Amino acid sequence: MKLLEYQAKQRFAAAGISVPPGRLARTPEEAAAAARELGRIAVKAQVPIGGRGKAGGIAVVDTPEEAQREAARILAMDIRGYPVRSVWCETGLSIDAELYLGITLDRDRRRLVIIFSAAGGMEIEQVAVEAPERIAKLWPDPFAGPQPYEIRQLAFAGLAHASELRDRGPKLVSTLVGLTTRLYAVATSLDALTCEINPLVLTPDGMLVAADGKLEIDENAEYRHKDIAEELARDETGEDGRSGEDPFEVEARKRGLTYVHLDGDIGCIGNGAGLTMNTLDLVKQHGGEPANFLDIGGGANAERVRNALEMVLLDPKVRGVFINIFGGITRGDEVARGLIEAFEQIKPTIPFVVRLDGTNGEEGRALLVAFVEALHARGAFALIATHFDGVAGAARVAHLRIAGLRERPLGEIDASDLDAALDAINAAMDYRIVDARDGDASSDALELARLLGLDNDVIARARALYEARD
Repeated sequence: MKLLEYQAKQRFAAAGISVPPGRLARTPEEAAAAARELGRIAVKAQVPIGGRGKAGGIAVVDTPEEAQREAARILAMDIRGYPVRSVWCETGLSIDAELYLGITLDRDRRRLVIIFSAAGGMEIEQVAVEAPERIAKLWPDPFAGPQPYEIRQLAFAGLAHASELRDRGPKLVSTLVGLTTRLYAVATSLDALTCEINPLVLTPDGMLVAADGKLEIDENAEYRHKDIAEELARDETGEDGRSGEDPFEVEARKRGLTYVHLDGDIGCIGNGAGLTMNTLDLVKQHGGEPANFLDIGGGANAERVRNALEMVLLDPKVRGVFINIFGGITRGDEVARGLIEAFEQIKPTIPFVVRLDGTNGEEGRALLVAFVEALHARGAFALIATHFDGVAGAARVAHLRIAGLRERPLGEIDASDLDAALDAINAAMDYRIVDARDGDASSDALELARLLGLDNDVIARARALYEARD
């Protein structure tokens, strides 16, 4: 559950962390009213991602008229797929320095980590790359929590490379002890995966104020925070009811699908997290950009497959779909039936690549034939990779394959060094798509088996069976 900035700041304020006075506005008129009450304000788009300022989603205004004009502009924006439904109008701050203080889950160490840096106001990941020495970390005991002496050590380490703050160091460190303790209490009480203040502003009078806030709660702990879930669901202006979350992921959850929205344009569907991740890797490896991760899981039926395809096609950026199904529990005929039903209802016009293999091969083959014929009748393009025989011939479409080895025999390869052997084979392969009737790709498998060290007697028997086939 991703909270918006104003929602995170409400939690911070309740814990005793200083935040600038502000008002939420859903209309330009409400923003103007906030400016009349607060004076000079920053009008900030409420979306659950960073980079709002670069996208034009933050404006500093001096008058109610300016606030109304800028709010109207920002409320009409869409920032990286998130429509802006509200703006947070808060008073400006006098800034002496911008710091960073955040808490997140370190999965490797299986505990929360507190991160502090004097280089606030920019993405902490960027600081980690450009100036890692400016970041200090603390992994407190999960039962005892961070102790004051540990926080002081963290603060001094984070300020070590901030010479401009050296004179104010002791007082600043003392203030950070209480602030960090309160922020850690917020994170643990809400089961937060991320609890971040960036920037943490140091004002001329020595106060530390949370100028921005990020709070993400583990959805597995939602049952412990029903009040927050209900608050998110009460967002009356959003159709998804949870304006802090990706609308596509909200829709997928309603459909019971395991889905993660990404920034690319190739929709990806697989069965099993491992196969689906490998599918995304293959798309990236060959220069594509995945639009999503969608795992239909084991034992998926036709309805789930149809539902998954509908989900992927909801994203207007998707220009093609790659479906990669290897059925063990999942039945090939159910997958094929789901694809057919989806095409009947949705009638998509973008290209599809389908790789389908698994249980109930004959039924799956027959359904795939019908599927390809339906595509052919609509003038659609599809590339289908399958181990089911007879699909191309029955559907009167091209039957293609990878060209295979450039030359045979390939020579000897040291099969004990698997990485080197695979590199040599990859270099010898011709990955062009050719007509399946040209040449004999099956003999490539026997040659590769020999090169990789399979027993010669087994290879000889396999060759004899292959040559004796009908």
